[in-house]
Amino acid sequence: MRSRMITIGAATNDGTDMIMIIDDHPLFCEALQMTLRETLSVTRIHTASSLRQALDDLRGSPAPDAILLDLNLPDVAGLDGLTRLRNAVPGVPVVVVSSMADDRIVAAVLQAGAAGFVPKHSPREGFVSAIRQVMAGGTYLPENYAPPKAEGASGGDNTVVDKLATLTPQQGRILALVCEGYLNKQIAFELSISETTVKAHVTAILRKLGAQSRTQAVHIASSASFASILRDTGMS
Repeated sequence: MRSRMITIGAATNDGTDMIMIIDDHPLFCEALQMTLRETLSVTRIHTASSLRQALDDLRGSPAPDAILLDLNLPDVAGLDGLTRLRNAVPGVPVVVVSSMADDRIVAAVLQAGAAGFVPKHSPREGFVSAIRQVMAGGTYLPENYAPPKAEGASGGDNTVVDKLATLTPQQGRILALVCEGYLNKQIAFELSISETTVKAHVTAILRKLGAQSRTQAVHIASSASFASILRDTGMS
């Protein structure tokens, strides 16, 4: 499914002109669009059904005011997708929307840099409040959320998230392309930089992730998923 730009309503009084929704469930997307139109009068909604499509659409385009992201997408699942998205558009608040709302998952998502978390089963007021709160510079948390104890928050995934967080935005973009199978020459062309610069960044990425090879770096990035979190919570 291709992403699509939808112009709806007039300019919002909340100052929110464009929101991106990344989710592969058409009915949910339509319901969320209707909510944003009727309650916030968002002028534009851009949707993408995969992370790859969203990243492609963001390259060279004006950044949205906020992003709503489902982490369980056809081409990625977990914290790696959130990290790659934040590196692609630093400064843009990302609100995670998920049917899995365990406190440990919420904690891991917030640690990875999300500006908020909204369970998919939330009433429409929850989504509206989340957008308003993050656009005002705040953080939105689901009702009844209780931060888990530090020693059991998400086990080894915290280490991976911490490592990914040390990457610069450019290094994050390069790692994302490495994960997609791009060679150095292709990355240089894609980002309009020299191949020598790409090699230097890849070396820095490997060092920061504690990886010995590109393959290991991809594995480390991919391991930032919900798998171990779900095992810790007994949900899998």
